[in-house]
Amino acid sequence: MPKVLVSDPIDQAGIDILSQVAQVDVKTNLPVDELIQIIPEYDALMIRSGTRVTKDVIDAGNNLKIIGRAGVGVDNVDVPAATRKGIIVVNSPEGNTIAAAEHALAMMMSMSRYIPDANQSVKSGQWDRKSFTGVEVYKKTLGVVGLGKIGAHVATVAQAMGMKLLAYDPFVSHERAEQLGCRLVDLDILLQEADYITLHLPKTPETTNLINEAAIARMKPTTRIINCARGGIIDEKALVEALKQGKIAGAALDVYANEPLEADSSLRSVGKELVLTPHLGASTEEAQINVAIDVAEQIRDVLLGLPARSAVNIPGLRPDLLEQLRPYLQLAETLGNLVAQLAGGRIESLNVRLQGELATNQSQPIVVAALKGLLSHALQERVNYVNASLEAKERGIHVIETRDAAIKDYTGSLQLSAKGSLGEHSVSGALLGDSEIRITNVDEFPVNVPPNRYMLFTMHRDMPGIIGKIGSLLGSFNVNIASMQVGRKIVRGDAVMVLSIDDPLPENIMAEILKVPGIRDAYTVTL
Repeated sequence: MPKVLVSDPIDQAGIDILSQVAQVDVKTNLPVDELIQIIPEYDALMIRSGTRVTKDVIDAGNNLKIIGRAGVGVDNVDVPAATRKGIIVVNSPEGNTIAAAEHALAMMMSMSRYIPDANQSVKSGQWDRKSFTGVEVYKKTLGVVGLGKIGAHVATVAQAMGMKLLAYDPFVSHERAEQLGCRLVDLDILLQEADYITLHLPKTPETTNLINEAAIARMKPTTRIINCARGGIIDEKALVEALKQGKIAGAALDVYANEPLEADSSLRSVGKELVLTPHLGASTEEAQINVAIDVAEQIRDVLLGLPARSAVNIPGLRPDLLEQLRPYLQLAETLGNLVAQLAGGRIESLNVRLQGELATNQSQPIVVAALKGLLSHALQERVNYVNASLEAKERGIHVIETRDAAIKDYTGSLQLSAKGSLGEHSVSGALLGDSEIRITNVDEFPVNVPPNRYMLFTMHRDMPGIIGKIGSLLGSFNVNIASMQVGRKIVRGDAVMVLSIDDPLPENIMAEILKVPGIRDAYTVTL
């Protein structure tokens, strides 16, 4: 009989499901060295946030087939190490959706009516009604930043409460927003018009300190902010100053840049205008039961030889097919990430064209990998091989698959064309040897470059001196060029230049690049 180790506390419902097919050992608070010592005898590992599943743990797990995280995030699991060893990693991406959404709504109501401070006042023997005169949310405007599953549920409930809805999400179509009763607007407009702003987006380099001093300055003095998403999206120092100076009316936070919240945090010094809770978004009995059941069922299915429904690496593929397609999945994901950044955030459509020998392969995993890459810049760890298609559908992205068995420059190649906020762009790629990825075409201009962490693409007129001017400009900003290639169809016609660079471009350099004579467009890409 298979053996499952449960190394963090989970609901009994999950253990009961696992016990149907396996011997279940519950051993919590294990030191790392002890976990490494005993993990070789187990076929599956079920955890929450307490256990860190490092590469050393994974390397020791010679019999491990699956690691299940009863929750959303998998930042405590070395997913690449697990993938390399053929171990499926699963989570429960929807198990706490309702809990997180309801907590955001509860925080909105609590700060509107000063419930925490009023409660403390009564318990301390006072009867002070004047100090706790609140405001109604009815007919107020709620700005939802991020229209994923949680943000969408908040919007649905808020609309039923009589609130007007604005939304900002550069990766959601206007049609999807309208289905939820939201008017999709730019972030600046949302900041200026919303009475309440609720955040439901991942923490990325683009969203870190999204709500900063400048953003707060655009808000009305009656605005109230809710963050039950991720710490670090709000500049906490700027928020404290704004609340103390009356620049905004209130805030409610469940997440923080550093957790637990430091004893000397300035957030603790704010009065009744600020409501604080200790990361309770997923802390409901129902959510804990849901994630335990969801992940336990997936572990059970995998042990029975069935596919997992919420794997964060590569689910449901036979080992032989996985090995055959693995390089092409990486190619598709890389090209998807690239074309998303060229086409712009709000993608409307994606055309996946399989060419040559690749057209004879099983296409679904390749299409899913392309979608995962397409959405990964926006959704980070929230998108995986299982939910990529659903996430694309929810964002109104129209996916087209075409095949062309004719062999042209490469025996097998992949072309992705995307239409987005910045227009329509296409990229092609192929494999050299068994696994070396090459970008072979950008907007129908032939190139041959390996993908790089940081890249600069320019669309320009092929003319003398333009390469030197770009090189000199980058050098003046202390940007080192690793490689450069130009793709063109005719001499002195339109061309594409692809530069691989060693570091991210400084923010102010793009304006200077676009001033160079002959440059029509320029795009920075991070892969």
